[in-house]
Parts: sequence; C-alpha cells; structure tokens
Amino acid sequence: MPDISPRTMLRLEIQRAGYYPDLVSDTLETALAGEPVTSYVVHHEPHFDGDELRRHVSVLVLTPTRLVVGHTDEYPTDDEHPLPYATTSTEAVPLDRIGSVVVSRTVSSPASYEAGGQAREVVVTVGWGAVSRVDLEPATCGDPQCEADHGYTGTVTADDFSLRVSEAAEGRDRVEALLTFARALSAATARSR
Repeated sequence: MPDISPRTMLRLEIQRAGYYPDLVSDTLETALAGEPVTSYVVHHEPHFDGDELRRHVSVLVLTPTRLVVGHTDEYPTDDEHPLPYATTSTEAVPLDRIGSVVVSRTVSSPASYEAGGQAREVVVTVGWGAVSRVDLEPATCGDPQCEADHGYTGTVTADDFSLRVSEAAEGRDRVEALLTFARALSAATARSR
C-alpha cells in the first residue's frame, strides 16, 4: 500500500466526519496556502438546540510554521436566509505567537495509573494572545472576622481555543488523536522559540 500524505489523510478524516466535507476542505486549503500538513485533528460536534440538531466541526491543522484553526457551523432558515446555510472560518496563527499549550487529562483509578495509560478525557487549550479570560474574586486578608474591603484579586488566562474530547462521547481513538496532535503542537511550539 502506498504511503498516504498527511494532507490526503486530513481530507479523508474530514470526509469521515461527514459534515460538509468539500466546504470544510476548501476552507482549509485556502488557509493552508500550499503549506504541508504535519499533524491535524478533526472534531465533529453535533448538539441539540431546542428541538433542532445543529452541527459544528473544528479542524486543527499544524504546518511547519503555523497552527490553522477552522470552524464550520450550520444554521436553519430564518428571515434573511430562505435556505439552511453554513458559515466557515479559519485563523492561521504563527507558531512563534503561541504562548501556551495546556493539556488536561482525566484518568480513571489514578492510584493504579501506569506510564502510558489511557485518558478518559482530554482538553487541549491553546493561547496566542487574541483572547484572554479574566477571573476575579474579592481579595481577603486572611482574618475571618475582617469586614474591610480589600479590593479584588484574580488571574488572566490565555484562552484562544479549547477542545474537549471524551472516550464516552467520541471514543478512545478520538482521545488518542487529540493527544497525538497536542504532542505535535507542543513540540512545534518548542522548536519555534
């Protein structure tokens, strides 16, 4: 069997998701601008909005120089659109702009976890400075009887993109695919420094 390029594998994965594959692929091809694909993950996320099924797909593509983040959503008819429609967008982020790659894993029976064990759920959050989340809470001095106003304390977290995949919802292969992508992205951002 001949070797299949990562770009071809990406297209096959988009087709397997079954969510407007030609539209999603065309959108990504525009953003990729001919660069080779080094790693990718495709996440199809159907959900109910009232009594309607809505679909969303996120595609993350790593190239030698950039992270391309693609989103496609579908919408029903409305006053302005007599036919159902979809919107699709991409953002191409230079690897040297990525400030953080956070990988959170949830595992069962952590006391018996062994190296290389399987995660039940993985969340990958990537920050490049376009969006930040501010979490504030009232500051205290530590005295439980104190009623003085000490202002606020908080944290600012880079939160440009987050993707959650679970074994229960998407299957073990999707969890492993996201971990594989997270490893590739972490390695690429380390090299771009």
